[in-house]
Amino acid sequence: MSSSFTSSTLTSSTSTFRAGALCGLLSGLLIALPALVEAFTGETSATSVPLALSSAFALPLLTALHRRQGPAGGRLAEVAHTVNLVGLGLFGGAAFASNLVLFYFDDDVIDETLTGPTIPALIGSAAVFAVGCALFGAAMIRARVLPRVPSWGYAVVLPLFAFLTSLPDSLLTSALHVLVGVILMWLSAALWRTAGGIEHASAPNQVSV
Repeated sequence: MSSSFTSSTLTSSTSTFRAGALCGLLSGLLIALPALVEAFTGETSATSVPLALSSAFALPLLTALHRRQGPAGGRLAEVAHTVNLVGLGLFGGAAFASNLVLFYFDDDVIDETLTGPTIPALIGSAAVFAVGCALFGAAMIRARVLPRVPSWGYAVVLPLFAFLTSLPDSLLTSALHVLVGVILMWLSAALWRTAGGIEHASAPNQVSV
């Protein structure tokens, strides 16, 4: 029974890592590719749609990264994972509204709409997301389980991304989107390799006579 339980656990981990890796890869592509196009064309309805959806696919990646670290992440990783999940949900909702709703409004209508608690709520969402990314990136750096370069990128670049994306479209904002996409895809590739390693380790040994 112990062997069966271990095999089931490894299979579950493999599935989680692969699903997270695929979602993370898609999230990175949905951020990076539209940004490359917008560097030449500016923001369009065709590029706004994938950007609006990208955050949703980052959620499974975040959970898989947390599971990959396991106990090595310690208490910091537990807190960081929770804060990052909440921040990603808030920031993703704001990005969805911005790219699929506000994008189609005239500037005058937007000025009339963004009143009352709306602006403070948007700033608060970005702040929670930034803090969560900084904490989770720090947890990855401390655990030394995932590659260090994208871990540092997660801790530094994503918090900047939370606030600088509110600036007018420019080569800087496009480059920042591309960099974030690359970081997510790099971490996704690391997860995929982990899934392959687990699958290889759990394969039954063949004995030749």
